[in-house]
Amino acid sequence: WDGIRNYAARNNLRSMQKGDKAFYYHSNEGVEIVGIAEISKTAFQDPTTDNTNWLAVELKPVKKLKKPVPLSEIKKDKRLQDMDLVRLGRLSVQQVKPEEWEIVMAMAGER
Repeated sequence: WDGIRNYAARNNLRSMQKGDKAFYYHSNEGVEIVGIAEISKTAFQDPTTDNTNWLAVELKPVKKLKKPVPLSEIKKDKRLQDMDLVRLGRLSVQQVKPEEWEIVMAMAGER
């Protein structure tokens, strides 16, 4: 995952550890969470720039969700009103709290 040029997103990349899970989110087409990925390589110098401020991580696909979870559904769920995806929608790399993860997984028919 490279090309990230936002300091908050960069900091989130930096905090990712090998084996961490991540939601795969379509931000343009569909606007929904569609799958799960796993961090396969922790933060390293972004190869798309010589600027050492920017980082990248490597992801590997884990699975496609049984049912995509649209942003509109996430926004309707009061338990997710503080989720970064709702509050900071333009931020490309966001933290997901364990309780948010479980709610989204249930919405996707995975629990």
